[in-house]
Amino acid sequence: MVPVVTRVTVRVPAKINLCLGVGRVRPDGFHPLATVYQAVDLHDELRITAREDGELSVAVHTEFDLPEGMSVPEGPDNIAVRAAQLLRERLGDPDLGADIAIRKVIPVAGGMAGGSADAAAALVGCNELWGGGLGRADLEPLAAELGSDVPFLLHGGNAVGGGRGETVSPVLARGSYHWVFATSSEGLSTAAVYAEFDRLSPDAPAEPEVPDELINALRAGDAHALGRALSNDLTDASLSLRPELADTLEVGLEAGALGAVISGSGPTTAFLAASEEHALDLAMALASTGSAADVIQSRGPVSGARLV
Repeated sequence: MVPVVTRVTVRVPAKINLCLGVGRVRPDGFHPLATVYQAVDLHDELRITAREDGELSVAVHTEFDLPEGMSVPEGPDNIAVRAAQLLRERLGDPDLGADIAIRKVIPVAGGMAGGSADAAAALVGCNELWGGGLGRADLEPLAAELGSDVPFLLHGGNAVGGGRGETVSPVLARGSYHWVFATSSEGLSTAAVYAEFDRLSPDAPAEPEVPDELINALRAGDAHALGRALSNDLTDASLSLRPELADTLEVGLEAGALGAVISGSGPTTAFLAASEEHALDLAMALASTGSAADVIQSRGPVSGARLV
């Protein structure tokens, strides 16, 4: 198979979980999830150049200081490289190769699926680069092998996630929503948060459910109702490991946020604003406390991984 083009660029958004219901750990080690995803306009960008020698390389440039003790692998352990390898196996041509350059804007270890986003972008970009001819539906099984959040980031928008998060169904929703994110200078391990959840929640349900109130708020395009419906079953576990996040949440709520939630396993905290102007006020209030490494304004929903 000869590459159709020599270089592609893919932009891919971050995700937040508007709700995250978590059940008891399954025999396979995963937790059943009931979540509603929203893709937001905080994007990583991948530039992928074709090689015909079967080699896959990756270089990563971050637009921010990495959390203490955290790094993004540059080599075969990078999830974008693993995505390219998986796609190459699916296409059946070992001579396909690529140089992948990642510009990271999505926080690392921040609960916003930055690694999963890069995997989705690599699938979309390498499929185009190598002339794979696969549609998004064809890429979904590969995405699910790579991680729970990867299938959603192929599509973006709003969606309900089930299973361990990898089964995705679009949500009929109205409106656009303004968010403010407060990042942390210290990351949180997803595995550590789930382990703490297991310790704190021995009576977690076998099958969590998405709250009707949240779905109704999205269908109505009602930001105030959505703010009241935000939820995350990992909150107590995240706060147990990082108690100072409670102060950040309190600052945002006191500044008038319509709702606040820890994003995924944290430590990024997300605040829903009533308007773009309100988001600016929230951002200034959060920045003035010095409790966040960075404060970012964003909007959602947006589309998933796409060629630019």
